[in-house]
Amino acid sequence: MRGAGYGWLAVAIVAEVIGTSALRASAGFTRLLPSLVVVTGYGVAFYCLSMTLKTMPVGIVYAIWSGVGIVLITLVAIVLYRQVPDLAAVAGLSLIVAGVVVLNLFSRMQAH
Repeated sequence: MRGAGYGWLAVAIVAEVIGTSALRASAGFTRLLPSLVVVTGYGVAFYCLSMTLKTMPVGIVYAIWSGVGIVLITLVAIVLYRQVPDLAAVAGLSLIVAGVVVLNLFSRMQAH
């Protein structure tokens, strides 16, 4: 069942990245289309995240969701907004990724 959880989680991550990426374009929710993308993206993300939690522990899910999301948002910011991370940011992102990998490979945490 955990495999299905990873599928839901992947969709949740992509939807959250889309929603977060549209936040800047929404101009404080004053532009309709980007605002709708934000609301839809977060709605889909949280629905899929809730489905993930049926088969996976919340700590693992949130670590993966936030860690992968942070990395993907950084890549989107580089491409769309030319916001290139400095060495300290790259080091921090690397530590986040390492933490997610350690949780997935070595944690024995299980869903109830």
